[in-house]
Amino acid sequence: MDLLDQPHHDGSTTYVGNPTPAPGDLVTVRARTGAHDPVVKAWVRTTTDAEPIFLECTRTEGSDTGDGATWWQTQVPMHNPTMNYRFLLLGEDGSQRWLTGAGTFEHDVPDAFDFTLTWHEPAPEWSRAGVVYQIFPDRFARSTQTEERETPGWATPAAWDDEVVFEGSDPRTPLQFFGGDLDGITEHLDHIERVGADIVYTTPVFPGESNHRYNASTFEGVDPLLGGDEAYARLAHAVHERGWHILGDLTTNHTGDTHEWFQRSAADPDDPHRDWYFFNPDGSYATWMGHHTLPKLNHANEGLRAAFTDGPDSVVGRWLQQPFSLDGWRIDVANMTGRLGAQDINHEVARRVRRTVADLNPEGLVLGEHNHDATGDVPGDGWHGIMNYSGFSWPVWEWLRADDSAARSFGTPVPIAQRTGPQVVASMRQWLGSYGWRTFCSSWNILGSHDSARIRTIAGSAERHRVAAALQFTLPGVPMIFAGDEIGLEGVLGEDSRRPMPWSEAADWDTVTLDFYGALAALRREHPALRDGSLRWAHVSDDALAFVREHPSGDVLVAVRRGAGPAYRLGVDVREVLLADGHPTPSPGPLQVPAGDGPGVLVLSLA
Repeated sequence: MDLLDQPHHDGSTTYVGNPTPAPGDLVTVRARTGAHDPVVKAWVRTTTDAEPIFLECTRTEGSDTGDGATWWQTQVPMHNPTMNYRFLLLGEDGSQRWLTGAGTFEHDVPDAFDFTLTWHEPAPEWSRAGVVYQIFPDRFARSTQTEERETPGWATPAAWDDEVVFEGSDPRTPLQFFGGDLDGITEHLDHIERVGADIVYTTPVFPGESNHRYNASTFEGVDPLLGGDEAYARLAHAVHERGWHILGDLTTNHTGDTHEWFQRSAADPDDPHRDWYFFNPDGSYATWMGHHTLPKLNHANEGLRAAFTDGPDSVVGRWLQQPFSLDGWRIDVANMTGRLGAQDINHEVARRVRRTVADLNPEGLVLGEHNHDATGDVPGDGWHGIMNYSGFSWPVWEWLRADDSAARSFGTPVPIAQRTGPQVVASMRQWLGSYGWRTFCSSWNILGSHDSARIRTIAGSAERHRVAAALQFTLPGVPMIFAGDEIGLEGVLGEDSRRPMPWSEAADWDTVTLDFYGALAALRREHPALRDGSLRWAHVSDDALAFVREHPSGDVLVAVRRGAGPAYRLGVDVREVLLADGHPTPSPGPLQVPAGDGPGVLVLSLA
C-alpha cells in the first residue's frame, strides 16, 4: 500500500473540528482511509473516567475525495480535562486494526499512543507560529560599554577570538569570560531578522559566578556585567518594537551557592530560608547532579512558593511586568524541578508557574527543558511544550550523522547512533503519539543548543546541515536556532558549541546556509500548512524521506535526501516548486521525485 493510502488522523484542524474545546463540548474527529484500503466500519474508542467506550463513526457526506479516500467521523465528549482516543477499523475481511498517534497496529497497544484532546489553554499562537533564536549572552556580541566594565574576580578573561576551553575537567570551562552583553544583542537584531527569527530567547541574565549564569546569586536584578536592568529593558523594548517576543531563562530547580537565600540559610540553621533548600542534619544539602555550587530548591515550602512562583511579586511574575515585559519563560531543568527521592510535585510547580504567567500575560509562554521522555510532564496544564530533543533532535541527528563526525553524544556513553529512514520515522511517530499533537506542535525543534554538539559538526557538511534545517522548519513543532548554526559554526559538545559569534569574520561565513534559513522562515510564515497542517508520510526509505503537510489553504510536500538515491513516484500533483537545494526539480503534474546524487531538499506546493 502507498504510504499516502494508509489510514490517517492527527490533531490538526483537517482532522479535529475544534482543537481547543471547552468542558462539555462535543468535538468532531475524522479519520481518512485510502482508496485501496477496504474499511467497512470504524469506531472511536475513548475513555470517560478511565472507562472505555466505543463511538460508532459515520461515513461522511461527500467523503469520496479526488484520490478515492473515505472519511469517517464521530464526536468525542469533553468529559474529562484530557480525553484520549483511538480508532478501531474493521476490514471487509473481518480484520481489525487500531489507528493511534503512533500509527496503525494490528495488535493491542498501550493507551500511551492514543490521540488526545484537552480543554486546557493551548500555547499562545505567536509561540507556535514563530521562530526562536537562542543566545548565550557571554558569547554573542560585545557592545561598546563592555570595555568600561571591570572583569570580575571569579572570571578568566578571554579575547573574542580565543579558543573556548571545553573539557569538563578543566576548571576554566565555566569561568572563561568573553564579555558579551545585552546591548550587544540589541545592536545585532538586524542579523536575527535576516535569519528569519522573531522570538529572542537568551540563557540566564541574572548574576552568577560563571559564564553560563545558571548558578544565580540573586533574581532581583540583571547582571551588571551584561549591562544591568537598563540594558535588559532596552533589549526587551527593541524586540517588542519589531513586533517580536522575548523569553527569559529561569532555573526553578536550584540556585547558586552564592545566592542570597542560600547564604543566609547556610549560615544560620534557624533562618526562615533554611527549608527553601534540602539541608541534612550534618549541614550537607541536596544539589543538582552532585554539583555543590547548585543547591536544590524545595518547592514544598510555602515561603519559597510565595517568593519564587506565586503571584505578581514572585520571581516568575516580576520580570513579566514593566519595564521588561518578558513574554514568558524557558524553564531550566524542568524535568527535575520539584523532584527529589519520594517527593514529586513537578506538575504542581509547572501549574503554579503557568498560572502566574497567565495572570500577568494571558498570551505568555512557559516551556520546559527536557532531554528525554516528558510524557508525564505535559498533560495539559503543565508546561506548554518542551525542548523536543527526544522527538526531533535525536532522530534527525541519527539520520544525518556523518560517518566521520567528531560530535559527541548528548548524555550517553556511546557515540551518536546511525539510523535508517524507517527507524527515524518510527521514532518520530512514537514520540508524536506519546506527547500528543498539541504538545508536539508547541515544542521546539532543536538541531543543537548551548548544551549539545552543533548540527554542522554532526552532519559533517553544509549540504546535510541544510537538510536538517529543512526538517526543522517543515515538520510539526517550532524551529529553535542556536545562534551561529545559521553560519555553520561547529562544536563537538555543549561547551565547545559556545564559541563566540565571529562578527569580524563575516567574509568566512557560510552565507548560502544563512540565506537558506531565511528562506525557510519565509516559507513557514507564508504557508499555513508548514505551521498548522497535518502530517502524512509519503515516502520513507533508508536515505530519503517525503511527507505532506495538509491545510485548507493549500498542501505542501517536503522531500529530503541524505545522500544519492533513485527516483520515486508519489500519487500527488505538483503546482509549484517553492524551494530546492541540491535536489533536481520535478516537472509540474504527477510527481516523479527525481534521482539525486547527494543530499538535497525539495519543497513543493501541491495542486
